[in-house]
Amino acid sequence: MTLLIDLTIRSSVVVAAGLLLTACLARRSAALRHRVLVATLLTAVAVAPASLVMPGWSVTLPAYESAPTAPGAFAASGTVSTDVVVDAPLQDTLSPIVMAWVGGVLVAACALIAGLVRVGRMAARAARVDDAGWVRILDEVAARYGLTRGIAIAQTDSPDLLATWGLLRPQVLVPRHARAWTPERVRVVLSHELAHIRRCDWVVQMGAEALRAILWFNPLMWMACRRLRAESEQACDDEVLGLGVGGATYAAHLLELARQCRRPGSAWASALPMAHPSTLERRIAAMLNPRLDRQPPSRRAMAALAVAVLLVALPAAALRARQSGPAQLTGTIFDVSGAVVPGVRVTVVTAQGRQTATSNASGRFEFPVIAPGKYELQVTQAGFRELRQEIDLRDARDWDRLVMLQVGTLSETVSVRESRLGAPAAQPAFGAQPLRVGGTINPPKKLRDVRPTYPPSMREAGLSGVVPLEAVIGRDGNVLTVRVLSAQVHPDFAVAAVDAVRQWRFSPTLLNGTAVEVSMTVTVRFDLED
Repeated sequence: MTLLIDLTIRSSVVVAAGLLLTACLARRSAALRHRVLVATLLTAVAVAPASLVMPGWSVTLPAYESAPTAPGAFAASGTVSTDVVVDAPLQDTLSPIVMAWVGGVLVAACALIAGLVRVGRMAARAARVDDAGWVRILDEVAARYGLTRGIAIAQTDSPDLLATWGLLRPQVLVPRHARAWTPERVRVVLSHELAHIRRCDWVVQMGAEALRAILWFNPLMWMACRRLRAESEQACDDEVLGLGVGGATYAAHLLELARQCRRPGSAWASALPMAHPSTLERRIAAMLNPRLDRQPPSRRAMAALAVAVLLVALPAAALRARQSGPAQLTGTIFDVSGAVVPGVRVTVVTAQGRQTATSNASGRFEFPVIAPGKYELQVTQAGFRELRQEIDLRDARDWDRLVMLQVGTLSETVSVRESRLGAPAAQPAFGAQPLRVGGTINPPKKLRDVRPTYPPSMREAGLSGVVPLEAVIGRDGNVLTVRVLSAQVHPDFAVAAVDAVRQWRFSPTLLNGTAVEVSMTVTVRFDLED
């Protein structure tokens, strides 16, 4: 939900700025306005990944509150304690807004793909036009535009399909009545369609349609796509006029083509129809106006456009959506193997209250609506280390947490007793403190036990001592490292304790069936008996 909000805000800022700039350039050429819109849509796509590496500034949004699964939100004063067990499937936690967005994306994407498939099939069944007059005009216009790619003219069975199709192997699709066209009309049509091919308008328009399918709910995207198509057609009209075709002659041919192709609009939205009726009046007025700017954008204009894009893109990429009000606090519990951990007790603590939830079979936990602020998150589970962490619920993404549990620490106490000189030695007592483990942990078992030896120098001096150690047991059960935890230990006692613990062997510690490293605290007591 947060990602969708962020993407919507940033893309809306960019698209709105691009549409405003396009309106301000009404007296400039259609080619320049088209490039402004192309840069706008590319920037709208790029701001999302750019936001991951840029410092951000936040805008405050109204909080989206999901229905709580259990009563017991924090009270204004006093303590409220509620156990919340979430057993619903994960899909039940999806917001209705997200589900509606996904449904809209699927509908829009299916419509776009269906259109592409329909035009593709029509193009595959079309008959290639090899008429010498058509080929000669095609070669002449391609040479004027500097096109070196192979371009085919294909006659379809449709009475109204007149459009450009494809990128790597572009085709000019003409209707079935095209054989009756005069050479002058053929030149006008090919000049317009090859202008689309030279400008790569088809792939640009299809990319815009794909972006609109993702942001189908944003009216700015619909306005931008419609304006992009209109400016593309007018820019190609300007190029046809630049080849020496008179405005009145061109307008007459365009009107006749619109009359013959009665349905050249949305039925072929996946192509670039030449005689689209929704833009016909505006295009004819433009081609009959001799005062319009029809020049391609200059280098200075493109440099200014690049600066304008950066001035809009950088703040938009730094924009962050932030919730100002309460929302549900949710999260997922994992262990170090990456598996989810069910049945974990999670507690949120403030000065005013305490609230507890338990992770479900998917490792998910969920609290009712919690206001922004600083809280203490406590996570406890048998066999794992207790987690206490301060969390600050400020940005919208803070309300969804990921918690990684660490395997608990083993503890063992070893007592080494010796009689004082002259007295018989007593058997040392040995005990191990049991480890609390969960259902997914198999604790290690000691396979080899080496007893520490009382240092003779300490025995002769009549000294005793306690050595606290921390050992790390590897995946294979060997002791990897041993560290003395206190600086107030005599070196002779420390050496004797470390030498013994290093020789211990254990069975592997299994977490979810996988061997893991585990820490162990060892206390070695050296005592003398009277």
